[in-house]
Amino acid sequence: MMTEHIAYLLLGTNLGNRTENLSKATAAIRMFLGRVDSQSHIYETEPWGKPHQPNFYNQAIKITTPCSPLETLHLIKQVEFLLGRDNAEKWAPRIIDIDILFFDEFAIESPVLTIPHAHIAKRKFTLEPLKEIAPDLVHPVLQKTITELYLSCSDELTVKAVDAVYQF
Repeated sequence: MMTEHIAYLLLGTNLGNRTENLSKATAAIRMFLGRVDSQSHIYETEPWGKPHQPNFYNQAIKITTPCSPLETLHLIKQVEFLLGRDNAEKWAPRIIDIDILFFDEFAIESPVLTIPHAHIAKRKFTLEPLKEIAPDLVHPVLQKTITELYLSCSDELTVKAVDAVYQF
């Protein structure tokens, strides 16, 4: 019997047709990784880490996948490549960015992969959409719920839900 894992991902885009980029990424995730169980609203967010670039659209999704964490990372990198991601510069504008936020209750720290994502507690653009689909999810290292992390987050960048709800 195949083992299934629950992972939470954050999708981000600030180039081109941002809604279409999220739609294509979600379709590719379904194709390569597994079932998309839930999706947050899309949130328009100010850029974090490198200002003076277009605002992002971000969306959190929950997936069920038979893949291991490293297989998931590899397939995500393939999806980003297929959709036109350019990795030339850290925090630069991009067609698509897909981060693994959580994978089951794993805590992994390696040169290629850190789970939970290292910056979750510092980024409202991650916490706001994640809080929508998993408010009571407990961070396995910090031992706080997503709602608790959101309420204590000092990030002051603007994060606002886009009017329409896009379920891809």
